[in-house]
Parts: sequence; structure tokens; C-alpha cells
Amino acid sequence: MGKIMRIMLVEDDPELGRRLAERLDRAGFAVDWMQTAAMARDWPDVGLTAAIILDLCLPDGDGLDLLRHWRAQGETVPVLILTARGNWRDKVEGLNSGADDFVVKPIRFEELLARLHALWRRGRGEGTNVVAAGALALDPVARLATLDGVPIDLSRKEFALLHLFLRRAGHIIPQDEILEQLYALEAERDRNAVEALVSRLRRKIGRERVRTVRGLGYRLDP
Repeated sequence: MGKIMRIMLVEDDPELGRRLAERLDRAGFAVDWMQTAAMARDWPDVGLTAAIILDLCLPDGDGLDLLRHWRAQGETVPVLILTARGNWRDKVEGLNSGADDFVVKPIRFEELLARLHALWRRGRGEGTNVVAAGALALDPVARLATLDGVPIDLSRKEFALLHLFLRRAGHIIPQDEILEQLYALEAERDRNAVEALVSRLRRKIGRERVRTVRGLGYRLDP
């Protein structure tokens, strides 16, 4: 992606929001969780997100007004509406307002995850989940990474970093971009953490595959 790993979740229900944020985190995403329309409207990094999961019934406004605001600002980030409002008129209005998908609660997390990946593929003109470079391949839906066809045991952050590298194979990825994509909280964004994460990934996929480009960042060589 530049925008592969970040998800904005706009959900005011504290229990549902917490559960979704935790599940998305375990699936390898950095989650920015907003509980009000005002928080989401003022968020400065909307354009850096891979997708937005948007509830319509927010305590300080209607999610559709927020969606229209983003589209009026030229934001093209895929938006998946997740709401208890299941009337067909709500669906039509949501899609006509610029939503890319419309899902009625409750939904199994596995289906939600599959729909998010489908939005990415559609936006990038891709027909498969798998990304590959040389002997490395990764399926974000199956949560499987392989080297020469053999599964690699990766932590969530290692998996997310490899996903980012594979999407941008052959291109330099600045350290700041890795911090932005993999760490949701500003407090977690430590350059030493990135260096340690890259080092761990190198040990598992081969040190020669991830090059350090001094002063610029890292590059995965196919």
C-alpha cells in the first residue's frame, strides 16, 4: 500500500470497538480507533489508512455525513460500513454516499477480514490475496508466509513487516513509513523497535534479502 496495514475503526460501542481492535491487531493491522465523528473528522492521517470501518450511529453525528465529508475532500480510502441499520434504504444511501461495502451487524470476524482484503484487491486491480517476490510468498487472509514453499513462523509484527516489504519489493521503504504503517500509537513509534524487527525478520528469511539503504530505509530484494 504505502497503505497496507493501517485500519481506521469508527465505532462508539466500547465493547465491540475493543474486540474488533484486538482482533484486527492480532490479524496484523495497526488500528486507529475513533469513538466519535469529531475524532474521525479531525484525524490527520485518513489518507494513510488501508480502509475505514465505519459505524453509522455515532454519538455526535451520522456516519453518512462523515463519509460524505471524506469523499468531498477527495479521500478515496475504501470504506466499509458496519452498522445495525439494515434497511435496504440505508444500504442504498450508504453506497450512493461513497461506501465501498455495507455490512449489517452482527458479522463473523472472518467475513469482515475477507471483505477488507477484497476491498484492497479491488482498489489495486488484483485478483488474488497472495503477494510474492522470488522465493517468498505471503497470503494475508490465510495468515501464511512461505520461503521456497516452506511455512515461516513469524510474529504478528514480523508478518506485517514482510507483507509491507513484499508489496513494495525492490523499492526503498523509509523507516518512518514502517513506523506509521505498523504501529498505531505514537508512543510505540521507536526507531530502535524497527531496527530490532527488521533484524528478527532477516534471521528468518535470510539476511541478504533485506538491504539497509543508509540514510533512506530498507529494501526487499526479490
